[in-house]
Amino acid sequence: MAAFDKGLARTMIDPGALMGPLWTLLAFVGLGWLAARHLAVDPRPIATLLIYLIAPLTFFRGLTLGGPTPGYLLLTLALFALASLMAILVNQVGKRFLPAQESALLAFSAGTGNTGYFGLPVAMVLLPPEGVTLYLFCVLGVTLYEFTVGFYLSARGQFTVRQSLIKITRLPLIYAFLAALLFSGLGLTVPVAMMDGLAVFPATYTLLGMMIIGMTLSRVSVREFDGRFISACVAVRFGLWPLVALLAVLGLQAFFSLPIELAMALLLVGVVPMAANVVVVAMELGIRPEKGAIAVLLTTLAAPLLIPFYLEGLIRLTGLG
Repeated sequence: MAAFDKGLARTMIDPGALMGPLWTLLAFVGLGWLAARHLAVDPRPIATLLIYLIAPLTFFRGLTLGGPTPGYLLLTLALFALASLMAILVNQVGKRFLPAQESALLAFSAGTGNTGYFGLPVAMVLLPPEGVTLYLFCVLGVTLYEFTVGFYLSARGQFTVRQSLIKITRLPLIYAFLAALLFSGLGLTVPVAMMDGLAVFPATYTLLGMMIIGMTLSRVSVREFDGRFISACVAVRFGLWPLVALLAVLGLQAFFSLPIELAMALLLVGVVPMAANVVVVAMELGIRPEKGAIAVLLTTLAAPLLIPFYLEGLIRLTGLG
């Protein structure tokens, strides 16, 4: 695409461009901290609201609005499979070195990243419209992982296999995904009035998701700082994921003529900070949300410095620039 050549891919990666999304997200975290500290707001009902209502409606809207094609859905399923594989592998390693709850939380975080709250604004800065669409369907795959395989692995840190499976069957996001596919397969369209009503949910999803981090941090004490757990989270997010993204792009390039927009979307998925949903799911299941909140905050603060550095290097290694 002429408007998105190799030189542009390189020159657009400016740390300053990432500061806007960062300060917005940190402001939401600060609001959450204030709400918990001075208004005694309990984050647990908000986590439940996010998982069982806001996330499914946001997911349904995004999938139907994007006009899913077989190619887009294949991309979503590929990211779902990759995220699930990453989480399962890290879970097998992590439970040898960490207690059950911390291991489960690490496994969940290993399959996801802040692809939505943080990554989407960055994608809109770095990518053309076609690239943003491809990135969105990557995000849908990661979100689908979070509320299926990821939720199961997290639940296993505290519940039996049967209890964990029952919890998954009660997650409405799975049914939102199936409903969106049904609408697409039957050629149905969601009424305009309904889509207008659903438009408020993505922003609500972002706001409450980041506020939960602040609410959780308001209850953190010094003893909650777990250097081993945080180091493991950072190593997976900023060590393993960029490597996997690089290998994925190189592997696809070896067999296909990979569009630069898709390559950049995949690389961006690999370099975003830890997902805020780590805290949301941990809060819902009661598995160390304070430790998760610290790790998420630290990786988010590091992201504006690390994302340009990583993308510059990955672009050179993949021959995109």
